[in-house]
Amino acid sequence: MAINLQKGQREVISAPKFTIGLGWDTNTSATGADFDLDASVFILGDNQKLLSDSHFVFYNNLTSPSGGVVHTGDNLTGDGDGDDEQVNVDLSKMESNATDIRIVITIHDAEVRKQNFGQVRNSFVRIVDESGTELLMYELEEDFSIETAVEFGRIYKKNGVWKFEAVGTGMKGGLQDFLNRYQ
Repeated sequence: MAINLQKGQREVISAPKFTIGLGWDTNTSATGADFDLDASVFILGDNQKLLSDSHFVFYNNLTSPSGGVVHTGDNLTGDGDGDDEQVNVDLSKMESNATDIRIVITIHDAEVRKQNFGQVRNSFVRIVDESGTELLMYELEEDFSIETAVEFGRIYKKNGVWKFEAVGTGMKGGLQDFLNRYQ
């Protein structure tokens, strides 16, 4: 049975290979424009900075240099139930100096489309093992009324053990705010 996490809660990830599933629903009538939410992953070292530009995994760079993180592709609409985007992780392939994996969702062209995460509902991040068993789930319950980017969670290594932390932190400057923070 999956563990439902609260913001700030941490749990050990017992599976070396897993899928990060990300999902959301949008209020399409709120702005008259379709929403396009994008999942991005930042692979960081001890200094909390990207190991290299290639360690920023997103719809235009689907695979990290080691193959330890693979984005399965951009869902332009978010239609349907379940995961809207997925990222496959194989911790055994991660670089030895990788200590932190940040999972961020942004709204594409949010400023132009006048969109924010206050218009997004039922947002979640979950960890699913290779057999399809859901291990962890974190549902965002905050009202991000001005934010256009949200860090859903992080996977980090401490004392040789990988853990997941439910983060739920928003930024109003979109993806650029996170790039500025982690580059």
